[in-house]
Amino acid sequence: MCRKGEKNTPTKTCVVDGDTLWIQGTDYRMNGYDTPETQTDICGGAAEVALGRKAGARFLQLLNSNAWTIETFGIDGTGRRVLATIRIGGQDVGDILIAEHLARQWPDGEEFWCS
Repeated sequence: MCRKGEKNTPTKTCVVDGDTLWIQGTDYRMNGYDTPETQTDICGGAAEVALGRKAGARFLQLLNSNAWTIETFGIDGTGRRVLATIRIGGQDVGDILIAEHLARQWPDGEEFWCS
């Protein structure tokens, strides 16, 4: 996991949170799912931050313990991040996190951590 306040650099590789990954300075935003925020709570307070950290830790665990592939889809709406899907054994890692109740489908899934 990236450390809080850490900046992305051309040599940086780390999991930022449950839906963002830096690989050698490239900022990848996972496509099709969203996880709670870890740095600032948007709507769910401390519970959102805790669930976001759990999602990020699980994302890291999945990447570190499995062979995976990454497919890219261009740049996201911010103009800064590459949209991507990571697959483990052909399965979208987002689907794994959604099934484990650590993420929601994006953009139409309910932000269950806000309630």
